[in-house]
Amino acid sequence: MTPRILVVEDEPAILELIKVNLLDAGYEVLSADDAESAREMLKETLPNLVLLDWMLPGMSGLALAKALRADPRTRELPVIMVTARTDEADKVAGLEAWVDDYVTKPFSPRELKARIKAVLRRRAPEAAQEPLAAGPLQLDPSTHRVTVDGRPVHVGPTEFRLLRFFLARPERVHSRTQLLDQVWGDHVYIEERTVDVHIRRLRLALEPFGQDRLIETVRGSGYRLAVPR
Repeated sequence: MTPRILVVEDEPAILELIKVNLLDAGYEVLSADDAESAREMLKETLPNLVLLDWMLPGMSGLALAKALRADPRTRELPVIMVTARTDEADKVAGLEAWVDDYVTKPFSPRELKARIKAVLRRRAPEAAQEPLAAGPLQLDPSTHRVTVDGRPVHVGPTEFRLLRFFLARPERVHSRTQLLDQVWGDHVYIEERTVDVHIRRLRLALEPFGQDRLIETVRGSGYRLAVPR
């Protein structure tokens, strides 16, 4: 799954510069030129990160950031504010809106990509395109390979996404509803028991390597990945 970034920017030249560089870095890019359009897009699908200009026509980027944090569906969505405002008071206002980072114009594409990667690594590690591991079990998003002590493990695309989500959040318990929202998408309407089917398939793929017990069932709560001691 390619990390998806929503860029909200009303200056066409800057928007094109950002899009070209993010596409070159391997991201999928969505774009909107005002806050209202961005909100409509977010109703349809959630990206992995929002790159948000402060000065937008109509609703400001700061107001949109506050609205995202007030909505349970988008509360955990990573947000980077991009702006020409450099005053300390403006930066404080941005951070108080719970944005994850603050980039001032003009910026270098290299710096912007580094900041995006840092925020994803911290807030959405399964989207950071970096290898994940638990003991001898390793998953490499860039090559789409899963290995145990270097031996290849063959998993389907859904099991790959499940495993990546678990590896990015070791020891945390996730309900079936949370897994459906985060792995399948919050606008995909399928039964919760579908999660059980794919958990079973994931365990079967890991069983020959002695790693199936990493995926634990937490009775009455859901599933978690247990880190080997």
